[in-house]
Amino acid sequence: MTQGGYDPAIAIRIETPDDPRIAAYHAIRERDLVGREGRFIAEGKVVLNVLFSARRFAVESALILEQRLPGMAETLALAPAAMPVYVASQAVMDAIAGFHIHRGVLALGRCRAEDDPEEMLAGLPADALVVALVGISNHDNMGAIFRNAAAFEADAVLIDPSCCDPLYRKAIRVSVGAALKVPFARIADEAALVDMLARHGFRQFALSPSGSRAVDTVNRDGRTALYLGTEGAGLPPALMARMETVRIAMSQDFDSLNVAAASAVALHRLWRER
Repeated sequence: MTQGGYDPAIAIRIETPDDPRIAAYHAIRERDLVGREGRFIAEGKVVLNVLFSARRFAVESALILEQRLPGMAETLALAPAAMPVYVASQAVMDAIAGFHIHRGVLALGRCRAEDDPEEMLAGLPADALVVALVGISNHDNMGAIFRNAAAFEADAVLIDPSCCDPLYRKAIRVSVGAALKVPFARIADEAALVDMLARHGFRQFALSPSGSRAVDTVNRDGRTALYLGTEGAGLPPALMARMETVRIAMSQDFDSLNVAAASAVALHRLWRER
């Protein structure tokens, strides 16, 4: 055994890319576009640390590049005890993935039943902070928003039907695993979301360059929800009309920030260190 509690000698060697035991790892770029039969791919040591320690999702296996295995002992010690760990050479791993995979650290997680948003909101604390996303279709932005939500202790993320999947491989990677840690739920439509948050006592703010007041001036007292919209078009005007609007103070010579950057600034302003 190593100091981290995992013995690399028990790893299962994969000699050929067509080994049926690692079939779910094949062509991970293409298969992410059409689904993976209720599974997702986590990539990178930091992401696996979050996946194994947060334990929000079941984990089926890990696939590790042979030269990376010795340095993965402490991370793998956090994994479920019976989880198979497969190891492969660079050539075999590249053939499995369908491209040169320089990180060489993958795990296969299983999607859980989607959380009920009503139950999720009911169980949040009296000072909860929720991020509500409308039309976030870019996986980089989705991942970055989850990373910011984790950094500033948002209690949950709510996602409308037009948003992309937070468990897409690139979104998970950009989030540095936060998408596997921060609870999230999908809602039927934006109007239902506003009504739902109101029922659960949330004060709701729409972030927009045309917001009526600076987000710095918000006194976060009680439950708070921050809405973020898609690049360019932003939040629908009819939706913003139903809540308070806030903006990020910036130079008058520039229009706006990228939604991921804006989420970081606004969440920092609303953050209460616990």
